[in-house]
Amino acid sequence: MRTHQILTAAAQAGIRLGHEKFRAFLESYQADCLHTPAIHIAGTNGKGSTSAFASQILKQANILSGCYTSPHLIEVNERIMVNQSQISDDVLSEKLHSILKAATDWAGEQVDGEELPLTFFELMTAAALCHFNDLKLPINVIEVGLGGRLDSTNVVNSVVSVITSIGFDHMDVLGDDLASIASEKSGIIREGVPVVVGQLPQEAMRIVRMIAHEKNAPLYVLGTDFYMHPNEDNTWHFIWGERVIENLTLGLKGLHQGSNAALAIMALLLVPTIQLPSRLIRQGVLDAQHPGRIEWLSENILLDCAHNVDGAYTLGAYLKECPRIKPRTLLLGASDDKDIRAVAVSLQPYFDRILTTHCAHPRAMSAGDVAKSISGLDRPVFSAGPVESIFDYVDEEKDELVVAGSIFLVGALRAIYKAR
Repeated sequence: MRTHQILTAAAQAGIRLGHEKFRAFLESYQADCLHTPAIHIAGTNGKGSTSAFASQILKQANILSGCYTSPHLIEVNERIMVNQSQISDDVLSEKLHSILKAATDWAGEQVDGEELPLTFFELMTAAALCHFNDLKLPINVIEVGLGGRLDSTNVVNSVVSVITSIGFDHMDVLGDDLASIASEKSGIIREGVPVVVGQLPQEAMRIVRMIAHEKNAPLYVLGTDFYMHPNEDNTWHFIWGERVIENLTLGLKGLHQGSNAALAIMALLLVPTIQLPSRLIRQGVLDAQHPGRIEWLSENILLDCAHNVDGAYTLGAYLKECPRIKPRTLLLGASDDKDIRAVAVSLQPYFDRILTTHCAHPRAMSAGDVAKSISGLDRPVFSAGPVESIFDYVDEEKDELVVAGSIFLVGALRAIYKAR
């Protein structure tokens, strides 16, 4: 389903930081869902890809697992997966109705627009955790929604914590310097629970190390404690002490995916109840999929959800290695809380022109406002209006089109293309 009436109503109330009230509700409604072991993944970029690698490896090992991610591209069901299959409309609808009724009774409030007792994200998180608990899944992969310390997912029983990357995004909530952002994301670190960390800026790594030390949490840092080495034939070697997994081929494109795959592998190897032969890990990273992240829809249409400077840099690094045979157009959209000019500045060297657009999402900036915010670049900028009319401006056969700047835009374009 694209959405649900309960979620539509809840979305109007915005977000709520903090999880004390949410935990209290879950304890009264289905306390068992708080105890299922989870791999908890935070980070500015790379959370979704790391989750995809981990979930696919578990599937290859015949270990039934849940995966909760956000946001979705097209259907809200995408957020809740079991064994890489999304929750059905009927089950999700039943869960939402049941949870909302219980939450309303628990809060002693009437269901009335913005007075819903749970936010959109809390409703979805509760639906995911309760669904996974109903199925008695032995392990789940849970992606943080925003930050970490105050995120609703921070109620889970993590057996491994993962911090993929730390960069500038959501500064209005997380802070405007890397130390503050690192502190918020490190809020998922638990007492004595192993932490797997990507290669972070020095300022951020210092905070992560300090908090891990305070929590007596064993720390495993990519490039220091375990390694992922690229080979000339586009394969990788994973190394952790005496554990070496050779000739890994990744199903997700881009050199940055080597780091995400390594984090997923390391996290899984630290789960004491799981034994993973190298052949299953090798097949899992090969089969991993993450739609909308450096995804070629066709020979000439590339989608990527790059919506911050680090994401733009990663996309640019990929484009730099791609042959530029045809004129290349950047189709750029943005949510109203993003620094889209910084994204455009980073990406412009790889394009001949930039078209701005918008989708129907309520947080989307208009195509005209995006164009104004990136005026004065070294590439021509044109406002192309709503995404539904984009193929009036782009000849799919003559141009190479790269869509970026907004997850919601990528989802909308993906749906339009599939419908065509």
